[in-house]
Amino acid sequence: MQTISAAWLYPIILACGALQAWGPPMNGALRQALANPWLASVVSFLPIVALLGIVFLCQPRPMPTVEGVSGMPWWAPLGGVIGAFAVVAGLLFVDRVGAGVFGGLTITASILMSLLIDHYGLFGMPEHGLNLGRVLGGALMVVGIALVAAF
Repeated sequence: MQTISAAWLYPIILACGALQAWGPPMNGALRQALANPWLASVVSFLPIVALLGIVFLCQPRPMPTVEGVSGMPWWAPLGGVIGAFAVVAGLLFVDRVGAGVFGGLTITASILMSLLIDHYGLFGMPEHGLNLGRVLGGALMVVGIALVAAF
């Protein structure tokens, strides 16, 4: 996957972003059907674990090295837990605010936090300093979601 060309990279990322909008309404329906949001969260993650387990069995290489694992930051395995917060929030709140507002709020918050991560080079990311264009882009996201939520 590291050798994928830029001609495919951006369309794949855009498709993934579009598909992310499906998750909260689907999870909201799951919560409605199962009543218990914690059980719904577990059920939501089971197909992911199964799919990734199958992919790993089909593509087991490369395997981690001792050096790689021992040099891994303590927080590296917690990305899935962070993602679970978004899943649980979708289970609990998407039906109350709507898919557009929920998606807009999460995307806007993600953009704003990503600008800080880039600016400070957090989590090992290369630094990309804030400038007028990036700040204006973040501000436009805030205005955009305010409009979506208002109407």
